[in-house]
Amino acid sequence: MMSLLRALAVLLLALVPVMAQGQSWQQVYDDVMMVGEDEEDAESLADSYELLEQLASHPLELNSCTREELEQLPFLSEQQVMDLQEYLHRYGPMRSLGELRMVRSLDYQQLALLPFFVYIDNSNTTVAPAPYTIRIDSLLHHAHHTLTTTVRVPFYRRQGDRNGYLGYRYRHSLRYELNSDNHLRAGIIGAQDAGEPFFAQKNRWGYDYYSYYLQLKKVGRLDNLVMGKYKLAAGMGLVLGQSFQLGKLATLQSLGRSVQAIRPHSSRAESDYFLGASATVSLLRPVAGHQLLLSAFASRRPVDATLTTSGDAQTLITSGYHRTPTEMAKKNNTHIAAGGARLAYRQGPLQLGLTAVTSTLDRELQPQRNVLFRQHYAHGRHFTNVGADYRFMHHRLALSGETATDGHGALATVNALSLQPSARLSLLALQRFYSFRYTTLYGHSFSEGGRTQNESGFYLGATWNPLAHLTLQGYADYAYFPWARYQVSQSSHDTDLLLQATYRRRRWTLMARHRSHLRQKDNETKTALVANNDHRERLALSYDLGQLTLKTQADMSHTNYKQNDNGWMLSQQLTWMPGLQQGRQPLPDKGVKRFSHLQLNALVAYFDTDSYQSRIYVYERQLQHEFYFPTYYGRGMRLAMSSRVDVGSRFRLALRIGHTKYFDRQSIGSALQQINHSYQTDLDLQLRVKL
Repeated sequence: MMSLLRALAVLLLALVPVMAQGQSWQQVYDDVMMVGEDEEDAESLADSYELLEQLASHPLELNSCTREELEQLPFLSEQQVMDLQEYLHRYGPMRSLGELRMVRSLDYQQLALLPFFVYIDNSNTTVAPAPYTIRIDSLLHHAHHTLTTTVRVPFYRRQGDRNGYLGYRYRHSLRYELNSDNHLRAGIIGAQDAGEPFFAQKNRWGYDYYSYYLQLKKVGRLDNLVMGKYKLAAGMGLVLGQSFQLGKLATLQSLGRSVQAIRPHSSRAESDYFLGASATVSLLRPVAGHQLLLSAFASRRPVDATLTTSGDAQTLITSGYHRTPTEMAKKNNTHIAAGGARLAYRQGPLQLGLTAVTSTLDRELQPQRNVLFRQHYAHGRHFTNVGADYRFMHHRLALSGETATDGHGALATVNALSLQPSARLSLLALQRFYSFRYTTLYGHSFSEGGRTQNESGFYLGATWNPLAHLTLQGYADYAYFPWARYQVSQSSHDTDLLLQATYRRRRWTLMARHRSHLRQKDNETKTALVANNDHRERLALSYDLGQLTLKTQADMSHTNYKQNDNGWMLSQQLTWMPGLQQGRQPLPDKGVKRFSHLQLNALVAYFDTDSYQSRIYVYERQLQHEFYFPTYYGRGMRLAMSSRVDVGSRFRLALRIGHTKYFDRQSIGSALQQINHSYQTDLDLQLRVKL
């Protein structure tokens, strides 16, 4: 039966043309980076999309931006950043983004994405004024203001909406942002999850969660200042890793380059941020390519925790939900104070850095260490991490890495080597070793197990263009875990293999991908390990008709854990932009002109899986600043439609409606989340005003 369904899916793909080049950075990013492969990526994807949303909302003027500003674009490799700078230095200002094709190291992925994040201002081809001349009053005079409000209306009631939840079933948010020439940013975000009380309980100030920030960049010797809520990233993420988290395929696209950043926390995520102030100052004026930067930060923020009977913090909670009396009682019941500094030196292709962070909890952190896999979890009240990192670029070779230690002397190290022997071939090798005793509260680096702890491994990837229109990409990643993990009571190992082929011809794009994830888990008696193998395929055909674009995709999964399970999903996407000109340039000159006044999107999908083990993950595009990463299992259909209308340059109204129908059940979810129907429908409304 499965073979017949696969044959039918392939036939449908052959009959239905679809889209290649995106109408927004989200669609292009999904196509070229191929996200949505594993639910373990969901949390990092949400934050990554928020960072890209910020960058796309305030594109860089390519001719005047600095190397440091280009390095904030996480999909560019070290070589591509340097080649862009060299091209501008050698040939002068670009007249159009079409000249990007002259930079040989830029491949299809970067050429497709860059127009959404950079633009050319032909009215100003001179070098940007020195940062030391920027005046605050001038920035305020040229500031732009944006107000966005979003609400989700569910056409159903969960069990908790009837009895259990403290608030209404509506999810809503309000966001204000001020921006001036990418030198001054300020904003405040208020967010409410469904079921949380509004102007009640501990939410007497209205929303359940607020984020607020003020950022100044390139003002005098002040390189970057953020006050309020912010995120930090340094080195390869062993000590500080709160910025852009790349999946394994996206890591191959950027050749392992990490993003160094102090940036505002402008999302509704209620975890993994600092509250206080952070600043970077230049100790030397840039002379002959030399830079010496000092960064420091201080923070004290509340967190949710599950408390023991003695008042210790047993678990730090990151979900951010405060819907029930039990969840509300845990809100902000613990505080973490943190501080640290980083000294970074750069001279041409060489960069060296030293980072130190210390933090203190007002309660003792005491996880249940009698459980074997939690025995080496972070515990105690005081935590310290120190790391040294380096980056070096020489012609087509780049080397980067970081080595760190915690307060108990445990070590962690990660090192990456990338090589581009030709414009058609790039290679990446990445090694990591994270001691099972190494603990960090803020470190997030490349890993298979999802933690920067208890793992050593080696990753090897390659991108090859054997033909002008064909791109082959693949990686092999092996990870060894010396200590027990969740559902794994002894040392184990995982292997992750992926091969992807993409063929592009004029308006057509055909992509085929296979991924094998070979894991180990406990057997039923926890006396031995058994195989937990996961194989997934994706086949997508796309076509661009100008105003109308279409995309058809087939996903298949085959899992082997205690039993064999299979699943598949066939989806069709459509985007219509009647205001888009047929003769548009593939690389528009202004990132701000990339949208038409009207845009319609539609999705229809059918899925059929044997069980939750063979579930299908597919990222589903949402309204601005929203993120949705659904999991499909069982048998059913998914329908979604969205529309966006721009009224002039100041007003935007967007709506989205999604409907899921299951054919194999009479209720959805369980406990307080249970819906007593076989279907659910949500309506999202958003209004944005720019002044």
